[in-house]
Amino acid sequence: MLIGELSRRTGVRTHQLRYYESQGLLQPRRGRHSGYREYTDEAVLTVHQIRRLLEAGLSTDDIAYLLPCVTGPTPEMAPCQEIVDTLRARLATLDDRLNTLAGSRESLAAYISATEQRLTQPA
Repeated sequence: MLIGELSRRTGVRTHQLRYYESQGLLQPRRGRHSGYREYTDEAVLTVHQIRRLLEAGLSTDDIAYLLPCVTGPTPEMAPCQEIVDTLRARLATLDDRLNTLAGSRESLAAYISATEQRLTQPA
């Protein structure tokens, strides 16, 4: 199938599919006569796996590393310590970001509260 068909079947825009290809996540063949990208039916599953892993907060580098060990639409990972280590490292990164955001939120809420109090004070 051509890239337009893959886009229709997955709901992913063609420029995103080209990006996945540039990141090594999709490997289409080039048509012998046309030179167009040609994808197998398996590419539909691969795109769904990529989208699910992106939703989990994984980078395309992480996904490129993990994708050979991924099966099914959920997707499921092969039981392997290296995969667990990679996923734990990504989770730790997300936890750090959440903690930073929580601190920023707390600071911003304090600024808002202090400013609102000053608004209600008589001049």
